Amino acid sequence: MGVPGGGGGRVAIAAACLLLLQLCGCVAALPMKSGDGAKYKDPSQPLNTRIDDLLGRMTLAEKIGQMSQIERENATADVINKYFIGSVLSGGGSVPAKNAPPEAWMSMVNGMQSGALSTRLGIPIMYGIDAVHGHGNVYKATIFPHNVGLGCTRDPELAKRIGAAVALEVRATGIPYVFAPCVAVCRDPRWGRCYESFSEHAGVVQNMTSIISGFQGEIPPGGRLGAPFLAGQRSVAACSKHYVGDGGTTKGINENNTVATFHELLSIHMPPYYNAVIRGVSTVMISYSSWNGVKMHSNHFLITDYLKNKLRFRGFVISDWQGLDRITSPEHADYLLSIKLGILAGIDMIMIPYTYTEFIDDLTLLVNNGTIPMSRIDDAVRRILRVKFTMGLFEHPYADPSLTGELGKQEHRDLAREAVRKSLVLLKNGKPGDKPLLPLPKKPHGGSILVAGSHADDLGSQCGGWTITWQGLTGNNLTAGTTILDGIKSSVVPGTDVVYSENPDAGFIQQNKAKFDYAIVVVGEPPYSEQFGDNLNLTIPAPGPAIIENVCGSIKCVVVLISGRPLVMEPYINTIDALVAAWLPGTEGNGVTDVLFGDYGFTGKLSRTWFRSVDQLPMNVGDAHYDPLFPFGFGLETQPSAY
Repeated sequence: MGVPGGGGGRVAIAAACLLLLQLCGCVAALPMKSGDGAKYKDPSQPLNTRIDDLLGRMTLAEKIGQMSQIERENATADVINKYFIGSVLSGGGSVPAKNAPPEAWMSMVNGMQSGALSTRLGIPIMYGIDAVHGHGNVYKATIFPHNVGLGCTRDPELAKRIGAAVALEVRATGIPYVFAPCVAVCRDPRWGRCYESFSEHAGVVQNMTSIISGFQGEIPPGGRLGAPFLAGQRSVAACSKHYVGDGGTTKGINENNTVATFHELLSIHMPPYYNAVIRGVSTVMISYSSWNGVKMHSNHFLITDYLKNKLRFRGFVISDWQGLDRITSPEHADYLLSIKLGILAGIDMIMIPYTYTEFIDDLTLLVNNGTIPMSRIDDAVRRILRVKFTMGLFEHPYADPSLTGELGKQEHRDLAREAVRKSLVLLKNGKPGDKPLLPLPKKPHGGSILVAGSHADDLGSQCGGWTITWQGLTGNNLTAGTTILDGIKSSVVPGTDVVYSENPDAGFIQQNKAKFDYAIVVVGEPPYSEQFGDNLNLTIPAPGPAIIENVCGSIKCVVVLISGRPLVMEPYINTIDALVAAWLPGTEGNGVTDVLFGDYGFTGKLSRTWFRSVDQLPMNVGDAHYDPLFPFGFGLETQPSAY
């Protein structure tokens, strides 16, 4: 595990040992003296001058260290010092302690940084973390709707504001780098990461890359478009992922093969990267998936020829978690070959959470025997240093304790609540010949309403995957937030009898149906991420269908669906009065009830096609045989109520 607060004694010992090795001639370069006039330490020098100066001073070991990103639990200060590690990450759910406050995160990151700064050249580490819908690993952070919901807002300015808020919450824990946004164009909802995609339509995803300008800050007028950019210490470096075609795999199988012509790849999956590069995105992460049978982690044409040379991307390219290992089947079967293919393809920083010593030894061997030229290593390190200098890490390596109060603050929760309201899509509102059911009256005539379903009072389910843990959790004890049931109770007039029954049986409904003015049924998917979410059936999990049939067969009802994608709804659509796609709204469940009860109108439009049957998949807008239950762009609108 990491050492919160430092491990300063071991750092001193490691530094002393390193100095002894240098004096013995075992390390090529001598230690730098403070005040030695090194240009890389002078922020007034031009960026390229600083990069050239530092690169020219580095040994091969120091260069390979910069290319290495290791997992937090291994990243003691002395390991960072010994191996000149350039970057550290938290995997999903990797935290300094359960329910750790911002101060504990800062202490941990600062301790690691002390190890980096005590090396000969003092190159700071770059700590990265997944923040795909808020600072999801961190207790009491604001959790925003997942991208599938944000795409339904069609609001790039909202996305930018969310990016800026998330950046502040990430900085509140001392972290300057996020593995976000996912700019996949998900073409098949059977994919377990589909909720990380803004849309099936490249144009919608392109527009929502505005979140990058939220994370990193807006490039000022006259600034250089396309170069890595960071506005300051309240912003974070971003990472557009997963390059390229991750949303187009056959049957939506995670990490699988995307079969597409080059023209199809460019027209469907590549456009968001054009916008990301123009916005100055700092890093690009490579996809586990393959393109026409070639692993993306080994694709020199798409990484070097296209991304780096054609698009002139100037940041650095990073692998996914153990991405090099997965070039071979079985994984890690020929690691030397994997390293050779990945590095020569153009990957600059390697996410090697655990086997970092093996990676360092093997890459050193491949360089020393001439398999990988030093020019490729220098290209990688130059890109990494460019991003680090641009981030201001050399001038501000340590966390800013004044930012701890940014985590989960009310302004960010208010923004998340706004995002929930705008992401909701109203798919049905009233049976034929009946009045619209929504907005619901806050004061029911009979005084009683029924709330049913597993997801009505479950904060974990409404947040989904990448929340506290990698796969997410059910229940209300994982973080701070408001459930939909909480929102209902605070929306209705005082004295209203809100009856909550998670799974009411037919007998309960028959005995009590006369007393309920209406019912709100909240059902959906359990939390999941990546391959654990791959699903060929896309049915509502039990007991959801039975609850819909029992309740909506006897009581006027609105079904609120909590899901990371469209699910099979056609069998129930005639039974229910109103249907709301709420996606994965996050911690602010009262954003759902704001719209259900008419404080705000419904405005969201589908960012995905809603299929009738999984037999139709994949089916996307523009296809020749397009016969959806609800088409791309559909969404009924309502006006706010005057109470």
